[in-house]
Order: sequence, then C-alpha cells, then structure tokens
Amino acid sequence: MSDSDPTPNEASTPTPHQRRPRYAGKNPRRFEEKYKELNPERYAADVAKVLASGKTPAGTHRPIMVAEILDVLALQPGEIAVDCTLGFGGHARELMARLAPNGRLIGLDVDPIEQPKTIGRLRAAGFGEAIFTPVRSNFAGLSKVLAELGLAGADAILADLGVSSMQIDDPARGFTFKTDCPLDLRLNPTRPPSAVDWLAKVSAEKLATALTENADEPLAELIANELTTRRSKTPFTRTLQLAEAIRTIINLQRNRRDPEADDDCVRRVFQALRIAVNDEFGALDQFLRQLPACLKLGGRVAILTFHSGEDRRVKHAFRECVRSGLYSATNEEIVRAGPEERRDNPRSSSAKLRWAVRA
Repeated sequence: MSDSDPTPNEASTPTPHQRRPRYAGKNPRRFEEKYKELNPERYAADVAKVLASGKTPAGTHRPIMVAEILDVLALQPGEIAVDCTLGFGGHARELMARLAPNGRLIGLDVDPIEQPKTIGRLRAAGFGEAIFTPVRSNFAGLSKVLAELGLAGADAILADLGVSSMQIDDPARGFTFKTDCPLDLRLNPTRPPSAVDWLAKVSAEKLATALTENADEPLAELIANELTTRRSKTPFTRTLQLAEAIRTIINLQRNRRDPEADDDCVRRVFQALRIAVNDEFGALDQFLRQLPACLKLGGRVAILTFHSGEDRRVKHAFRECVRSGLYSATNEEIVRAGPEERRDNPRSSSAKLRWAVRA
C-alpha cells in the first residue's frame, strides 16, 4: 500500500451529512438565507406566496408594463428585435414568443454576473441560438453590436433603464444601504471605478453637482462638503458606514431625527453615486443619439425610465427627432403601470414608458 492510499478505516468512514444553516426567526432576513426564493424550481409554492404578497422574490426581477410594451412594439413573426437591458429575461421571453418563428432577439447586458444566469434560463426554456443572441455590451454600443452582427437595423428596440431587482437584492453588489456590504454600486463590477474609488477622489463641487443632477438632493452642497471633509479621516468603504455618515450630517443641519426623511436622503445619495459611477446619463445620451440609425424604417422603440433625469432625456430626444423628421410619432403623455400592477409590484410605481416610431 502506498503512502497516498487511504487506510481501511479512512475508506470505510462515511462523510457526515452537513445540514444547511437555518436562519434565525420565522422568516429569512439575509439574502444568503433566502434559499427558497433563490431556488424557485424546487420551492414554487413558497415563491408563489412571496409574489402574492406583492413582493419580488430575492434574486429575481418582475418585468414591468409587459402588455403596454408589446402593444407599442407590435412585433410580428420573423422580425428582428433588440432587448438593450436583458436583466432577468422577463421582457425577452415575451418578445421572443411573438418573434417566433424565424424571428431573432439580440439581448444586451453589461452585467457579467447576472447575464450568464439569464442566458441559462432562456436556453433551458427553449430559446436556442436561432432566435436568441446574447451580447455582453452596454446599450451605448448598440450601433457597433448591430454592425458586428451584420445587421442594418432592428424592427423593434426595448430599453428598460435603471438597476434590476437582482442587483439591488444582492448585498455583495453594494446597491443597498439596508445591509452592511462593500460600497461598490457598479453594474459591471469588472470596470472601474467602484463607488469607493469614485467617492475617494471626487471634489466637493463635482459631488454636489452629481447629488443635484442625479437625485435632486436639496442638501447637496452640505452633504458634499461634509463627506469630502470626513473621508480624509476615515475613507468610506461600506454601505452602512456611508449611510450613517449621511444621517449624521443631515441631522446636524435639522437638529432633529426623522428616520423616514433620513432614509429618503440616504436613498437619493446612493442613487446619485450609482448614476455617476456607471455614467448612466452619458450612456443614455449616446444611446439616444444613435437610436434612429439603429431602427429600420417604420421600426419602433420603447424605453422604460425610473428617474426624472432619464425621462427628461428620452422625452426631449424623441420630440426633437419628430421635429427633424427622423421619427414619425412619439407619445405626448407618458404611459404608466396600471393600478393592479402597481399593487402587485410596487417597484413599477415610478416607471414611465415612452415610445417612438422611425419615419
């Protein structure tokens, strides 16, 4: 027997069964503990209860205004469509169901963590390479993607802006201040800078501008000055650390505590940082400029926004293209989710849908 061979006792000793760690209390609170929600195929009944309560199961995303989007895009079998923000794949499923047979969906996403999961789900659902082409790209690179695929344009384009539920729910991504996690906020974690790096170098003036333009923060100048002063003593690296610093700053100004107002302010600051770190407005502006050239004549585009800055950009771009003759029509009044959808999925409440048709 060689030194590397197991002894008879070692070979015959079974590996002890390891129980999954249980969460404390009646319901799971931490993302990592929500094993039922993160495994919907095995725990379908439990996930159904979460959905029935008007919540989004952890690690998933519920597509918003599906019927309204399908009505606007008016897809026909055999057409070519682009989902510029693939996300969890909810919109993509509905689009491909209407493009079949012989149609094609190009699915763009910049997130290297979530995109492979979504590709796997869609492939398992029967959407093969003939109908579904995933591409790792920001939608700002849409024209380049179409050119590389040998496509002159698309019949329909959808963009669901903002951050997805999967990204918000996962504490490792640093999008939430409800749990202690690294202050990251990147849609693509492989591309610098993180929120830690951006916040460590930004000037007070630039930070104040970001807080105002990205989140309409009324105390932008105060918060910017205080954060840039305090970081010299203790760099901001954790979500709860930054959230508590913001609460301290605004409560010194108000000389009173208001937990609800505190959270609103923290939420605005995190939103402003996320938009700045990912250059979301810059990417959207580039996307809107190239959009008409990416649509075939008569092609349709639908864009979902969740922020006044996003909606304002889309509205102005669409109306300007109507005036210049690039688009034949756009909606004057925004389309919102109906009362039933807002009740069943509260995250749809802030969504605004705008559409346009290529002349």
